[in-house]
Amino acid sequence: MIVNCVAYRAGKRLGDIPVDDISEVLKESDAFVWLGLHEPDTQLLRKVQEEFSLHDLAIEDALNAHQRPKLEAYADSIFIVVETAQLIDDEVRFGETHLFVGPRFIVTIRHGSSVSYAPVRQKCELSPHRLNLGPGYALYSVIDFVVDNYQPVAERLQARFQELEQEIFDKSFDRDSIGRLYKLKGELIKLRDAVGPINDISGHLIRFHEEIVRKELRPYFRDIEDHVTRITKAVDTIREMLTTAIQ
Repeated sequence: MIVNCVAYRAGKRLGDIPVDDISEVLKESDAFVWLGLHEPDTQLLRKVQEEFSLHDLAIEDALNAHQRPKLEAYADSIFIVVETAQLIDDEVRFGETHLFVGPRFIVTIRHGSSVSYAPVRQKCELSPHRLNLGPGYALYSVIDFVVDNYQPVAERLQARFQELEQEIFDKSFDRDSIGRLYKLKGELIKLRDAVGPINDISGHLIRFHEEIVRKELRPYFRDIEDHVTRITKAVDTIREMLTTAIQ
């Protein structure tokens, strides 16, 4: 359940630490902690709550794996939910990630079908001057990674539609083809519901929570907004064409 628990200072990795030592590390004014979890149980989440002094309501949300994408602000931290999407054996699989973020920490919790964030951490550690901006840069990197993974899913769904579009004008078009059209429509709706809220979350982070997202990080989150807008437009275009095809 514990994937990584690492302390950083001045953007550089200090090393792995036990969960029990997190609160001690947080007493050091120039250090922050990045904890990665995968489907933790209640006992571990309660321990995490104790170490980071997290709000009860946020922990209650984190205990329930089926949350809508959102951002909730508490006294000294924020709780974010994003939906993830990836292709497995040419099937779209959806999962979700919960994030607790404060000025001195970030906690990522993966549920369901979700790619590991180990490559994100490694990439951040290769840019200590950016990681020196604190948990806000780690937060940007995780959300950016989630959005990047939407792109191949959207491209595959578009390719599927083009294949079905050919069948519409072919003698092979039958009831099974109609079924695949409706399945594709459902997957597009799910992807749109996952992608859309990221813009609201990024916009909120740009305008507020400067103690977490410093001014230097705002352009990074605006870049996420641009990327999300492009994917959203692509998905909406496919949905419109699909609706016409069904009619």
